[in-house]
Amino acid sequence: MFALIPSYTIASILETARIEEVVGEFVSLKRRGSNLIGLCPFHQEKTPSFSVSPARGIFKCFGCGKGGDSARFIMDHEHVSYPEALRYLARKYQIEVEEAQPSPEEMAALNERERMFNLNTFAQQYFTHSLFETNEGRAIGLSYFKERDFREAIIKKFQLGYSPDHRDAFTSHARKNGYTNELLLKTGLSVGQEERLFDRFQGRVIFPIHNLTGKIIGFGGRILGSDKTKAKYLNSPESEVYNKSHSLYGIYFAKNAIIKNDNCLLVEGYTDVISMHQAGIEHVVASSGTSLTTEQIKLIRRYTNNITILYDGDKAGINASLRGTDMILEEGMNVRVLLFPDGDDPDSFVKKNRSSDVEAFIQNNAKDFISFKTALLLEESAHDPIKKAGLIKEIVHTISLIPEPIYRSVYVKECGRMLEVEEQTLMNELNKLLRQKFKGRTTTADSEPQQAEISLSQSDVAQVVETSPGFYQEREIVKILLQYGSKEISHQVTDEQGFPAVYTETVASFILDDLVHDNLWFEFPPHKVIQEHFAEAAKEAVVPSEKYFINHPNPVISSLAIDLLTSPYELHNWESRSIFVKTELDVLRQSITGSVFRYKDLIIEARIQAISEKMKQSTEYEEQMGLMVQKKKLDELRRQINSQLGIIITK
Repeated sequence: MFALIPSYTIASILETARIEEVVGEFVSLKRRGSNLIGLCPFHQEKTPSFSVSPARGIFKCFGCGKGGDSARFIMDHEHVSYPEALRYLARKYQIEVEEAQPSPEEMAALNERERMFNLNTFAQQYFTHSLFETNEGRAIGLSYFKERDFREAIIKKFQLGYSPDHRDAFTSHARKNGYTNELLLKTGLSVGQEERLFDRFQGRVIFPIHNLTGKIIGFGGRILGSDKTKAKYLNSPESEVYNKSHSLYGIYFAKNAIIKNDNCLLVEGYTDVISMHQAGIEHVVASSGTSLTTEQIKLIRRYTNNITILYDGDKAGINASLRGTDMILEEGMNVRVLLFPDGDDPDSFVKKNRSSDVEAFIQNNAKDFISFKTALLLEESAHDPIKKAGLIKEIVHTISLIPEPIYRSVYVKECGRMLEVEEQTLMNELNKLLRQKFKGRTTTADSEPQQAEISLSQSDVAQVVETSPGFYQEREIVKILLQYGSKEISHQVTDEQGFPAVYTETVASFILDDLVHDNLWFEFPPHKVIQEHFAEAAKEAVVPSEKYFINHPNPVISSLAIDLLTSPYELHNWESRSIFVKTELDVLRQSITGSVFRYKDLIIEARIQAISEKMKQSTEYEEQMGLMVQKKKLDELRRQINSQLGIIITK
């Protein structure tokens, strides 16, 4: 499939894509100096270690090690191929991709995830067409949505649809268009056996479920008839592309609004989300009728630390939800709760009130979760001392889940006032729970030691570090080549007539001429590949750019380049305080000569040691004399180098 996208189009896509915009679709980023930081979407963390460099067009996580350009981010985040990542970026930046429609053979070559996404998109288009273009769809499906006061624009925005009330209408249509029984069963769009398949969503209105990039990963279907033997709502089954506990309905349409409002409104159902969006309140998602999961919480936490849960007046439902909401606190997030008046849910409340009134109601009536839970349970315990004692233990347990000590202290004080219990009593109980939790963690750590996961590449590096005397010096020189290779440095020289003159050359030329003159080539293969790239380019009087190595087809080279071009630290702007600090760029010549000399010193030292070993083993007088001459020359060369470095050799 890669061959279908011309190289000039690929170059245009990568040149146009802005890494901060691409990553910003999935991660809430905050400015830190010249870079942006946020919580890594690839591993669990509570302190941001994920950095984005707009200047270099790359991202790097200093926690899990992932890094790359815009295409690599989409590949890793969405688990798609390189061509699919390029197509995503092309759609985002409205770049036309001239490519032929895939043939049946090429279609078969697509990986399973891509085929499932393709079928889901095909199904959505079929369901939407059925809703708007067929008599049955308009009479049943569209009428239902109109009765819910959904305008046509919002129906099209959420790509709602209708599945005809025929046993295999969609299945037959899909098979006629080349989709296999196996794929229909894997996506869950069809049910039954290979020889006889039926539509899963027969006679239902359809709610497509999107992932963060807008791809359809599954469907929800609501039955409109009164048949009690059938479930009111039916969802797609778990599949390669759809994991219910990792998905939130509406997240694709809400993520930018969540960042803007620094808050996520959490509701229960599809229609709640759609009604809120229609009213202009877009920072809202739904857990789709499931208990809130840790993965869903982490999904929200990418965009904000604040969640407001909107409940209807059903106390049984509230109590069930409270049991799962403690997980939000464990993730270090701020939770507020809003209870709508009896008989109302978000959908009905929005329809009765103006958008501004709804927003004001949420703003003025949302309470912090712990105070809400305390008041609710206090009402239930009434004047029963035993129930109240149990309530106190439950509230303290909830407070113990909060990671921040300051917040725990504030809640202890507030709950002590509400429960009419001495603050110290609550604090003693809290400390007991915290000690038990700490003891449990240390016991687990002692009894089940975690073995570090070491990849092959890391193992290779470790082996080279042991055998190569100049590994870290090689790495330092490669870093200078990548960062400053095209920078120019000047030399004061004397011309043929004896007059002073200035000679200018690139950093890459200065380093390579020196190393190649002494026939020094790096030993660690990735370092050597980069050195060879620079040497080849020098023959054409050009210097490879950072992006050349960041986008290198060999992932080992691109990963190394990103590692060397990024840093978790950034120099503070001391100049704003009239404190002037020299940067590496200010002392570039000194950095270059120091790195090259240290590298040569280690190589020479290793050669001297090798000669010394040969001298010990040699029994031939002439061979020993020859080795002594070699050693003497290397000793003298090493003294000269260390004199330049300001190092005195004592042995």
